[in-house]
Amino acid sequence: MNGQFPSILLEKAVNEFAKLPGVGRKTAMRLVLHLLRQDTAMVENFANAIVTLKQEVKYCKVCHNISDTETCRICSNPQRDASIVCVVENIHDVMAVEATQQFRGLYHVLGGVISPMDGIGPGDLEIESLVQRVAAGGIKEVVFALSTTMEGDTTNFYIYRKLEKTGVKLSVIARGISVGDELEYADEVTLGRSIVNRTPFSGAV
Repeated sequence: MNGQFPSILLEKAVNEFAKLPGVGRKTAMRLVLHLLRQDTAMVENFANAIVTLKQEVKYCKVCHNISDTETCRICSNPQRDASIVCVVENIHDVMAVEATQQFRGLYHVLGGVISPMDGIGPGDLEIESLVQRVAAGGIKEVVFALSTTMEGDTTNFYIYRKLEKTGVKLSVIARGISVGDELEYADEVTLGRSIVNRTPFSGAV
């Protein structure tokens, strides 16, 4: 055991919290000590929420967003415009776009972007299911809303080549998002304007 820890149990808890993204060992220690100061019921509720999330969460069979049911609340909402699909990298991006209140269509969550350096190819993403959604009919426009990075642009182009002959309008969010920016960190006003002012996708990377 590391000499700085008075308890093996404390050390184990800190080590687990420190595995979370963006959480260093000092922050992990503060979180663990905070939980220790809470009553047992609160800590049990916290732990149960995490375990239940992992065991019971589903992914929408239509768009692959996180859901409590087979079809998420967005896809099953009759007030959404099912003829427009916004393609995003991850669930964070769905939440970011929704926060703008400027988009009333549906989504398609790829689960990442093409990144050979990270060993992520087209087959590792939900690209084929997007192609199948378009082929099934009813979709008039696909909006590319991936981060403006090299990987995002490469993914846009790959999907464009897959869909360019379908007759579906292909557009990309306006470059109010700076090149190299991750979508989830854009402010709501800028992101909202980028969606409203989307432009036709030219196919150029």
